Amino acid sequence: MIALLTATYRYNIYRLLLPVVVYIGCILFLSACSGGREEKHYRIGFAQCTGTENWKRATREAMARELSLHPGTELIYRSANDNSELQVRQIKDLLNQNIDILLVSPNEAKPLTSVVEEAYNRGIPVVVIDRRTASDLYTSFIGINNYELGRMAADYLANCVHDTANIIEAIGLQGSTPSAERQRGFEDRVRLRPMMHIKARVYGDWLQDKSTAAFLKIRDRLAPDDVVFSQNDPMALGAFEVYKSMGMERSARFFGIDGLSGPGGGIQLVADHILQATFLTPTGGEEAIKTAFAILEKQPFHKETIMPTVVIDSTNVRVMKQQTDRINDQTHDIEKQYALLQEQQRIYHNQRNLLYIAITALVLVGILGGIAFFALRNNRRINRRLAGQNEEILLQRNQLIEMTAKAKEATDAKFNFFTNISHEFRTPLTLILGPLEDVLASPKLHFTVKHNLQLVQKNAMRLMRLINQLMDFRKIEENKMRLVVSENNITDFVTEIAGSFHEIARRKSIGFSIVSQARDLRLWFDVNILDKVLFNLLSNAFKFTNENGTIHVSLTVDGVRERLVIAVQDSGVGMTPEEADHAFDLFYQGNKKAFKGTGLGLSLTQEMIHLHRGTITIQSAKWKGSTFTVTLPLRREDLGETETATEKPQLQPSTEDISIYTADIQPISFADEPTLPSRHKEHSLLVIEDNDDLRVFLKRRLGNQYELYEAEDAATGIAKAYDLVPDLIISDIILPGEDGLHVTELLKQDLRTSHIPIVLLTAKGAIEDQIKGIKHRADAFIVKPFNLEYLEETIKCLLNNRSVLREHYTSELPLEARPGMATKVTRKFVNEFIAIVENNIPNEDFSVDDICREIGISRVQLYRKVKALMGYNVNDYISTVRLQKAKFLLADMQYSISEVASRVGYSSQAYFSTVFKSKFSITPSEYREKKRGK
Repeated sequence: MIALLTATYRYNIYRLLLPVVVYIGCILFLSACSGGREEKHYRIGFAQCTGTENWKRATREAMARELSLHPGTELIYRSANDNSELQVRQIKDLLNQNIDILLVSPNEAKPLTSVVEEAYNRGIPVVVIDRRTASDLYTSFIGINNYELGRMAADYLANCVHDTANIIEAIGLQGSTPSAERQRGFEDRVRLRPMMHIKARVYGDWLQDKSTAAFLKIRDRLAPDDVVFSQNDPMALGAFEVYKSMGMERSARFFGIDGLSGPGGGIQLVADHILQATFLTPTGGEEAIKTAFAILEKQPFHKETIMPTVVIDSTNVRVMKQQTDRINDQTHDIEKQYALLQEQQRIYHNQRNLLYIAITALVLVGILGGIAFFALRNNRRINRRLAGQNEEILLQRNQLIEMTAKAKEATDAKFNFFTNISHEFRTPLTLILGPLEDVLASPKLHFTVKHNLQLVQKNAMRLMRLINQLMDFRKIEENKMRLVVSENNITDFVTEIAGSFHEIARRKSIGFSIVSQARDLRLWFDVNILDKVLFNLLSNAFKFTNENGTIHVSLTVDGVRERLVIAVQDSGVGMTPEEADHAFDLFYQGNKKAFKGTGLGLSLTQEMIHLHRGTITIQSAKWKGSTFTVTLPLRREDLGETETATEKPQLQPSTEDISIYTADIQPISFADEPTLPSRHKEHSLLVIEDNDDLRVFLKRRLGNQYELYEAEDAATGIAKAYDLVPDLIISDIILPGEDGLHVTELLKQDLRTSHIPIVLLTAKGAIEDQIKGIKHRADAFIVKPFNLEYLEETIKCLLNNRSVLREHYTSELPLEARPGMATKVTRKFVNEFIAIVENNIPNEDFSVDDICREIGISRVQLYRKVKALMGYNVNDYISTVRLQKAKFLLADMQYSISEVASRVGYSSQAYFSTVFKSKFSITPSEYREKKRGK
């Protein structure tokens, strides 16, 4: 009660505090967001690939200078190191990071075109830097006119060279647009200068080391007066190193492109008199950032931004170097000032947040005071209401306890009744089995009676086993089953139990083996309980293992856990994962074709193993068998509180136990039954029943009168019905897979089997179940247990009705379909069959195959169905219809005998006369004269 009041008090406090907390959160959120309203934050993705490290560094530094004016903007940088495939993947990664704009410096035009178009089509602005792609699907281009740069370089070289010049051209990366455009512009101008001659072309891929390697390959062609034009400064430096190694660096002249600042840059190389001149090409970094912000902020921008190019030589190199150095110094100053500004902003935000927190704390103190006063005033009222609710809950709890006690009492009464009834069943069962054994022992017993009595004995044993399981289960439920343990040789015990199954294994040709780790394995266990476990596991193994299978029992010792492990492995039908998960659930039954149990056995087995402080597990795969593994403690003290047997128990199983546990898997022998001479039987029956005993019993009882076929499940039964077309079908309703109602509905809707009467057998005797069976168009519904004479008379009656129906269709020829007892599907078949025959009477090539093709069934099925419905062979029916038509035409006197023969499908008049006389004992001419005389 006190806990309930405390919880309620806390709930009211929290309810009042909630608006305050929301208010504070809003203040803190607004204070955190207020500092960034002046500048909108963007995410810019930059994918760079081509160029030397100096070029890439210069580009990033230029971007950083411009980004310093836009605090809060994030630049996501990716470098692919001249690998087009890697650059494509990097761009796709940037697109997945929700960037606002994409800056890209393509390595090659064609490989990068598709991914740039993809970004553009997704609505992401794209700024292409330095090098173009193969299409115009981009937002803006920033770079230089490489073609004009090449022309400009050629003109400058012409001004520097007054006589004949032998030029070696160092070309960048093949496939890149700058390289191709610079080469084209340079060579176009060279061709206009007769005094200039391109001596050789090498490919340095923009890199110094590759340029050096390329020039070393043609070192035999190098001369002191060569003019080397390189498409960038690093390749020119690589060429210089080669000429220097050959002692020709002073006479040869070198020209490059880029004009970058800093150590190793083009400006420095001109200042050091390594290069004659270089052509300044801006990186475009600053312009790219400016254009990006113009695009993002919806300001005007240029689709194409072409940056100017300047020649740097000995005349202006000092000025250019000073300017670039000053720019770099200013850049560093800007970066320091920006870092200082960021620190000041951070301090400002922290102080402002502290101020907000102090103000909020003061407000919170005032509010909490009001809350405390309000809570104290309402606490008494809440306590009064909770006291009333508490009394109501206590009353409901007492009622629930009372109802639980009544439910337990009712359950106990039900189980007591169940147990008492089970005890009462044992007495009449004993009186059945005792005299039955005496009668079966008589050598003068007729084989038919003996077989019937064996069937009675087998099912009585099954009933006895079920009763024993129910009684054991009741004992476990009431905790009345106690262990009475003794120390025994478990190997001998398992061997004795397994010995009861050797004869069954021999009859079913099953490989049955028992393997033990040691001959003398001592174990404390209850003999009368563990034998039921082993009998149940072995019985299941033999039940679900087909002929020529294997069953293996192994006994091993787990020394680490001090446990005995008993494994029963079979190669039977196995279980699905769902069946294995529920195998030990009470009353659970898997979908087994041949056997249906009660769902008690494995559940009871598990409980008995638990009494021994053991475990049982299962490993199974469908159609690959199952393995049940039982583990039992080796030590006496691990069993808990148990009784010790005062007398040494008998390890050999009793004859009663063997009979009870092997009844389900013991086949009935028919060795004594004499073989009757086979004779032709007029009618055939198909029995669809999953219980082997009942199926064999019906076969033996009905087999003398009818040709009998068997099926153990719905799928097999349907297939045999289509294939054999029997005269009548007897089917159980509860079948593995689909049930008998589905079988009935399917066969009655099929043209091939719609005429076959179906008798349903079922243990469900309620009137609702019978109505359901009739609705599915069953011809008869018989409840188990049934009277065999009633079944036989039902079969005779249905077959007789089918015979009357056949006479209905064959009373006169030619036939006409008439409504009657036949089903709609049967009438449709007969009408269609008659129509096909009558429409083809004049066709002398008409055959049975034509009818099969028209109706859509096989030749065998057609013969059987026509025979069943009309009592005629198909060919005889066609011949009879033709001759009936011939009689009509002869009596009409309009046609000659040869014309009549042709109109009824006979090409030969002589053959027609022979067939007519054979059928009616009179020739056609005599028949006509006879009709004329009348």
